[in-house]
Amino acid sequence: MEHLLVRAARGERTERPPVWMMRQAGRHIPEYRKIRAEYSFLDAIKTPAVAEEIPLLPWEYYRHDGLVMFSDILTVLEPLGFRYHIESGVGPVVENPVEGPDDVDRTYGDVATELDYVAALLNRLDNSVGDETAIIGFAGGPFTLASYAVAGKPTRTHLPLRRLRARHPEAFRTLLSAFADIVREYLELQITSGADVVQLFDTYAGTLTPADYREFVLPLHQRILDGLDVPTIVFVRRMNGRLDLLAESGADAVSLDWTVEMETAREELGEMPVQGNLDPSYLFGEPAFVREKTREVIEAAGPEGHILNLGHGVDKDTPVESVEAFVETAKSFEW
Repeated sequence: MEHLLVRAARGERTERPPVWMMRQAGRHIPEYRKIRAEYSFLDAIKTPAVAEEIPLLPWEYYRHDGLVMFSDILTVLEPLGFRYHIESGVGPVVENPVEGPDDVDRTYGDVATELDYVAALLNRLDNSVGDETAIIGFAGGPFTLASYAVAGKPTRTHLPLRRLRARHPEAFRTLLSAFADIVREYLELQITSGADVVQLFDTYAGTLTPADYREFVLPLHQRILDGLDVPTIVFVRRMNGRLDLLAESGADAVSLDWTVEMETAREELGEMPVQGNLDPSYLFGEPAFVREKTREVIEAAGPEGHILNLGHGVDKDTPVESVEAFVETAKSFEW
């Protein structure tokens, strides 16, 4: 029998909603901090034994319905020749960012070789708990990856990349296309290595105008997701009022941030499966409050094609008891 999460991602009616959390792989769990005291973030994701231990931490706590691999969306920068590190208080810093419109035509190396540590991690997770829970892989989307590659670091407005679009639209198109090609190959590697579901995080693409999104990003999402062998989920933040664009992405399910009313999403997306979308800040409330708000999301989404999740990643300071209330509300729910 297929995992509950896989069935929901395909739009099936399920006896209860499957549940997992974006960024659940350890960040809010005390044992995670002990591991990170011994390993840098990049060392941890590139050491399969360590990268396996971290997502198993929340599994031991909650027994949720999806185990997401411990990795980073920027890993695919490496085969494209970019170097990056994590800087405290800043986040990812690309050491050799795109220098201009003449620096966007990128070819990439062998994905399976350069990202073999991701394949090794997924194989380990599949072997250890793949019979008990769905294994979730993921990748960053073209616009989000390109934002880091052009700006060299996180930005609030993604102006450096949007400026490239305004001044050099063909260079903008070429750069995003290069990321789309490598992301497709990367997701295929994850699937052959044990991923039961994959999620495309083009989190920042919602900063584009609807017209630019449709022209530049939507065809790339379709190219990445079309025909993959497992259910796919797409997540873009700030798409309230533009869910029709996500519905055209080629994904099997749309992950919603917390600014979208679940009832509205269901009306606009019809029978398309959805994921989400509890406000992550609600997990700082008392367990009774968490259970109440979680039930509201479940009831608004209905029994067909709903994966319970947060509207974004779980904060690192979130109390464990609140996460327990969130997960257990889903696991004890009956239609």
